[in-house]
Amino acid sequence: MLTDIFWYLQRLGWIDIVDIILVALVFFSLLYLVRGTRAVALLRGVIFLVIGVVLLSGFIELLAFGWLIQRALPALLVAIPVVFQPELRRALEQLGRPGALFGWHSGSREVLEQALSTITDAAQTLADRHHGALIVLERQSGLQEFVESGVHLDAEISFELLLTIFDPNTTLHDGAVIVREGRVLAAACVLPLSTAFLADRQLGLRHRAGIGVTEESDAIGVIVSEERGAISITHNGRIIRNLDAKRLQKVLRAFYQPVLERESGGWLAQLRRRLGGES
Repeated sequence: MLTDIFWYLQRLGWIDIVDIILVALVFFSLLYLVRGTRAVALLRGVIFLVIGVVLLSGFIELLAFGWLIQRALPALLVAIPVVFQPELRRALEQLGRPGALFGWHSGSREVLEQALSTITDAAQTLADRHHGALIVLERQSGLQEFVESGVHLDAEISFELLLTIFDPNTTLHDGAVIVREGRVLAAACVLPLSTAFLADRQLGLRHRAGIGVTEESDAIGVIVSEERGAISITHNGRIIRNLDAKRLQKVLRAFYQPVLERESGGWLAQLRRRLGGES
């Protein structure tokens, strides 16, 4: 066995090494894209199944079983894109936006700071009043299809606007607010519900919608429970619960840290400021 390995290693050229690295990068990218999603368990099952079939067919000559596997492979190739459709769509969206950073363009750090602060203050006030709310922050993945399901606003985000929308006496409170680049695009939006199992039965439709939209996109959801007055945040199909205003702002800033740390105006403006300071 070792002799065979050394024999192959001695005949490896630089083209073969590049080929191996490219294949490894493809597999690493696939695993990186499905991390933390429901596809991990499915992918693990597929890997175990393939390894088991290869080992079984390699040691024992099973003619009928081998014939069945050969006939089932085309169907498996068709089934894989169907089973992993959400992950494949997310991967293609990321490839289509290589220069975007969390949906906020360069030079909008002040707008982002204001939006996060406003959402934090509004969420705490709504929680104190036990007013249910669902605020979705759009990032790289576009949410236009969900925006069109609600009432179009396209208004600058403000503390008063969010409190008014989620007041139980208004007609817009039952649904989600979608925020893009510091503006409230629409209210009363309909979002997809998560089909994942939730251990806590107290989590209702608002929480399922907040989790569901993050399963299909890279958006961030801020949820205020009407019954318990608790604040939660969702991302990538996961939920962080029982947050106060301080922790909520800390988590939101962590998601947008690359944008917040970048100086507004881009590298050209930074270079001009430095040259101006030296002269």
